[in-house]
Parts: sequence; C-alpha cells; structure tokens
Amino acid sequence: MLLTAFIACQAADQVTWSYRVTGDQTATPALEMTANIAPGFHLYSVDNPDGGGVPLSFHFDLKGCSLDGKVTANKKYTVEYNDIFEVDEHYYTGTVTFTQKLKPAAANWNVSAEINGQVCDETGCFRVIASHKFTGTSPLTESVKEEAKKLEEEQKEAEVAAITAMTDSLQASEGFMEPAANLSGVSADKWWANVEAELRVFEDAPEQQSRSLWYIFIAGFIGGLIALVTPCVWPMIPMTVSFFLKGNKDRKKSITSAVVYGLSIIVIYVLLGLVVTAIFGASALNELATSAGFNIAFFLLLVIFAISFMGGFEITLPAKWSNKIDSKVDSTTGYLSIFFMAFTLSLVSFSCTGPIIGTLLVEAASTSNFISPAIGMFGFALALALPFSIFAMFPSMLKSMPKSGGWMNTVKVVLGFLELALAFKFLSVADLAYGWRVLDREVFVSIWIVIFALLGMYLLGKLRLPHDDEVEKVGLTRFMLALISLAFAVYMLPGLWGAPLKSISAFAPPIYTQDFNLYDGEVHAQVDSFEEGMQIGASLNKPVLIDFSGYGCVNCRKMEAAVLTNADIKKTIDEDYVLVTLMVDDKKPLPAPIKVKETNGDERTLRTYGDKWSYLQRTKFGANAQPFYVIVDAEGKPLNHSFSYEENIPKYQQFLKTGLENYAKGRK
Repeated sequence: MLLTAFIACQAADQVTWSYRVTGDQTATPALEMTANIAPGFHLYSVDNPDGGGVPLSFHFDLKGCSLDGKVTANKKYTVEYNDIFEVDEHYYTGTVTFTQKLKPAAANWNVSAEINGQVCDETGCFRVIASHKFTGTSPLTESVKEEAKKLEEEQKEAEVAAITAMTDSLQASEGFMEPAANLSGVSADKWWANVEAELRVFEDAPEQQSRSLWYIFIAGFIGGLIALVTPCVWPMIPMTVSFFLKGNKDRKKSITSAVVYGLSIIVIYVLLGLVVTAIFGASALNELATSAGFNIAFFLLLVIFAISFMGGFEITLPAKWSNKIDSKVDSTTGYLSIFFMAFTLSLVSFSCTGPIIGTLLVEAASTSNFISPAIGMFGFALALALPFSIFAMFPSMLKSMPKSGGWMNTVKVVLGFLELALAFKFLSVADLAYGWRVLDREVFVSIWIVIFALLGMYLLGKLRLPHDDEVEKVGLTRFMLALISLAFAVYMLPGLWGAPLKSISAFAPPIYTQDFNLYDGEVHAQVDSFEEGMQIGASLNKPVLIDFSGYGCVNCRKMEAAVLTNADIKKTIDEDYVLVTLMVDDKKPLPAPIKVKETNGDERTLRTYGDKWSYLQRTKFGANAQPFYVIVDAEGKPLNHSFSYEENIPKYQQFLKTGLENYAKGRK
C-alpha cells in the first residue's frame, strides 16, 4: 500500500534498525538492536527527562525465556540543555546498539520486540516505531530447567492478575472509539478511515517546489542585473562589445562572437552552481538550511560581504589567476578564445560579483533543493550575459548607456546594507538552535530598524562612507528609495511592543522570544480528544482543525507563537473552527492497552494516549511529523491539504480560508 511505502520511506530517512541474536545455542543469549540515525537527526534515550522529547522504550513479548536485566546501550548519550523546555535532553546520534540479555527457559524460545521513540532534527520531529521477532535455541542445562520452573509459576500469577485487570478495565473503559454516541450520525469507524487519497487531491507540493525554483531563478536574475551596474562590470560592456565589432569586419560574425561570449558566461556560472552541489551533495545542502554551525558561517560570510561593499576592503582573487587566463586568450583562437575572455571577466569582476554570488548560493542552499544552486547561477549568468549579446546586435544602443560614475559606488553601499540585514536572519537560526537568546525578536527588530534608518540617511546624503562622493543634490530616484527605507524602519517600530510585522515574519525570530510583549493573542485548543472534537464539531456545525503536536516539539511551539498568535488567524480559529490538539507524546495511559495492526501487517500495542494519536496520524493521514495540521468535516474527510511547519502567516490564512469554503460547499 502507498501508506506503508510512505511510512517506510520516512523511517528510512531518519533511523533504520538492524537486529541480531548473540550467544544463540548457549545459556546466555542476548538481543542486539542497532539504530542507524541519519545525519542531522538525534534519537532520544530511554531515560530522557520529562518535558523533553519522547524517550525510547522497548517492549518484549517473551516465549520460553525471561529478561535478564534492562536494555543497555553501547555508548553514552549526549546531554544538551533545551532552553525552550528548560530540561537537559539525552539523545544519541550516528549509530548506537541496544542490548537486552535473556534467561532461556526452554530449548526453543522467541521474543517479539517493539520499539517506540522520537527522532528529531532542527526542522521537526518524527515518531520511531519498529518491531522484530527474534528466535533462538538453548541447551537444557540445570539452570535453564530452574528458570523454566520459575517462569511457569510467574506466568500463572500473571494470568490471574491479567484476568482481574481486564475485568476492571472493561468495566471502567470508555472504549477505543470513545464516546460511542455520535451527534452527526456518522459511524465512529469512519472518523478513523484512511483519507490519504482525499488529501492528495488538495496537495500542492510539486507546485510549491516549482515556485521555490522560480524564486531562486528570479533572485539570481535580479542579482545578475544588480551585478551589471557595479563598477567592475558596467564599464566592461562597451569595451567588450566594441572589441567584437571592431575585431570582425563581418557583422554577423561579430554578433555570433558576442552571443558565444554570453553563452560562455552562462556555462561558467552554471558550472559553478553544479560544483557547489557536487562538493556538498544533496543531503549536505539540506544541512545548510538547518545546521546552526552553517548558519553562523553564513552570518559571518554575509557580514564580510557587507563590509566589502561598504568600502572596508575589496575581495579579489589572486592576480596570477587572471594573468594565466589572459595568456590563454592570447594563445588560443576561435570560440575557445572567446570562452577564456568570458572567464577573464568572471575573475576580474569578482570583487563586485563575489558577494552577490555568495549570497545567492547561500539562499539557494537554504531551499534544501539540490539543483537550486545551478538554477540560481543560471538566472544570474543570464542577466549578466544579455547586455553583451544585445548591444552587439544593436550597437547604436551603446550611446544611450549611462556613463560610469559615483552612482555605482552608491549601488554597492546599498547592497552592503541589505547584505548586513540578511546576515542577521542566519544568526537568528543559530541563536534559536543553541538557545542563546542573544538575538530575541525585539533585538532583531531593533537592529533592522537601525540598518534601514541608516540606509535612508545614506541615500539622502546625510551619511558618507569610504569612496563616496559628496552629494550636492539628491536625485528623485535616491529620494524615493530613501523614503521607502525610512518608512520601512518606522513600520517596524511597533514590533518592539509585539506587533506581528507580517512582512518580515519569514526573517524575524518567533514572537515567543520577545521578552516585552503587549500582544495577547494566543490560541488554545477546545479539547485534546479526537472523538470529542468531532462530536463538538457536529453539534456546532463547524469544521474541525486537528493539530498533531507534542510536548517535546520545538517547531510546534514556534508555529503556535509565530503564526497562530496572529490576530486574524486567532479570530478565524476561535469563531469558525473547533481546534483539537493531539499530543503524540502524551504519556497518560489508556484505560487498557489496545492491540492494533499497522498497514504493513505488523501488530503492535497502544499503551498511552500519545500512542493512540500517533497511530491515528499515521493510519488516517499517512503522516508522522509534527506539527501537522489538517481540516476535516463531520465524517472525518479532509477539506484542504495538510499544513506542516512553515512560519508563513498569509499561507496559513489561506489554508484556513480554503477549508471553510470547502466546508460550506459540502453543507450545500
């Protein structure tokens, strides 16, 4: 089934298990369960403290043997303080082997092992569910015979206790699908029915990925246009085009040479994007988006770029590189010579294009799509190459080109301000990951207010940096840009007191990091039971918004603080929805353990409410990550695609709006 394949694929991405029996055919066998944890993920230990992630647990159904002690690991777990939950979390990374010793009580024995836990990275958490059946043999020694007698007595006592407990449980239990009464008239079994096919009708993941790549291409193209008006590139356009026109008496040949020159620029930069992907690899590019270490490196890199653009120093490549390429131009002929000319332009202009390319590659890498760097470089090179080909085709246009001048330095300085602002976005990611709380939301907003206020003053000529000419009068373009920058700084001021600031929500830290916050707009679930929520939805004629969350889910807290606290979203949820929050790591025991079958046929036991809600999420919606939001009608059918972790307020508003529209259509 598709659901089975999906869950298996998810599990393979996060943690895979291997099993073996050691000491088989001896009186001291042991079970080994080895977890191979994917890079960037961590698996919580058996004794992870309350308040943190879901601790690992092992359950064994034994036949012909008993347990000898507890499960032990072959290495020490990592202890790290989680500032959000204020606990020392214990977790493993890489590979870890867990061993459980056995005491045989029969010649042939078998053990059904069930593993439950949670694995997380910087972007989300996933439930770990695995099972395996071990079999083995042992010689009938005197110690084994004694163990068999002891086990038989214990089993008799356990059977009596189990019958008593089951009787008490059935009398007190409300049942698995509680409550039995249903105001909507829909069978409770329907609420639990799989709806993956219905969800796929609404899913727009391919479109989102396409938009992401279009965003990178457009960002690259804009970056190329900006690079054109820098002092390193702009003066090269008329010089290079004139060389092609004068060097070839044949007009068609000169145009062909210019086009080849432009194509060479595109090839060079696209190759650069492919090299970045080849060096880091697809999985490493995903780490660039989530790793605290990489984000700190990006912050420092962008600060260096900003200082360079503002005139602090120039980032240049070794002179011998460009000299060597120059010699290649002289020693080769034809199209190969033109290619080396394009290579020379790339090297000579690096002091201006390098920071732009670096920023673009950082943004491309943070999309977690392995072809993004190449797509971004294609957009950048296309914009950079177009003028050389266009001016070669229409040389009369060269006369209308603005002359080089001090305005180009202004372009570089403005880019420096923007690079500096963007740098703090990456520092914020690292700050949240390490829990430093150095760059809380009000600090971040304060820095951005100062940066854009200074940018406005610079554009008005009130602030001068190295290499700037004195501004005798402010042109209309500079004035309008200064107006926009200063207005943006004023717009952000209310954010110091907790205003949502929707336009920068993708950059600023979550609102829960703000110490001084006058904004009171938290959303609270009406119930924490799926069946009860469906009952309330039926009685109020409202759709049900199910929030699969977890006590140890950091990104769940981020979504609640940064998105669900938005005034419009809060109003919509409070007035038009029944919000049900289901904690998949809820350790409260069920009235009685429940045996269920996974879609792959494996049998497992649900012992807690967290097990129950996790099982619901997997079997009904085919998902295993938190946070996970889905909107359903009275029959438990989805009314829109699901929504996972994304701090995007407009997108979440549209998610809710579409759900309401589809609910209204269904009622009609």
